[in-house]
Order: sequence, then C-alpha cells, then structure tokens
Amino acid sequence: MVSEIVLSVLFFALLGVAYVKGYDFVKHHSPDHLVHFYLIMATIRMLLVLTVIGLYVFFTANRDHAIRFVIIFLIMYVITMVITLKLRH
Repeated sequence: MVSEIVLSVLFFALLGVAYVKGYDFVKHHSPDHLVHFYLIMATIRMLLVLTVIGLYVFFTANRDHAIRFVIIFLIMYVITMVITLKLRH
C-alpha cells in the first residue's frame, strides 16, 4: 500500500508541475486564454485520474486494496484541485 501512495503522490506532483508551468506559459504568452487552459487541464487531470483508477481496479485482484486505493486517490485529487484553485486564482 505504501508504494501506491508514493506513486500517487508522484503522479499528482507531476500533474501539479505541468499545470504550474503551463499556467505560467499561457499567462506570459496569451493571458486571454487562461480560462481555456484551466478548463483543458481540469479535463485532462480528471480523465487521467479516472484512467488510473480504472486500470488499478481492473488489474487488482484484492477488492479491499482497490477500494482503499480509490478513496486515497480521490482524496488526493480533491486536495490537488483545492490547492490549484487557491494558488492560481
């Protein structure tokens, strides 16, 4: 379970870095498109999260591990969304 948490934190850290770098790039080059950038990144993040959860549940034989992973992953997703909104808006 520890490896799943570490990989989840790494996943969300990479998504966070991509968001911050992309936000700074769009803000510098075309600030009028920041709303579009945010919506696109939110959609990409949600699709990636759902894909990772789906793959983990599909390939995990243990139901209890899958449920714990989904709960932890969704909590991390919500925390990431809150932090993103607080830092950049």
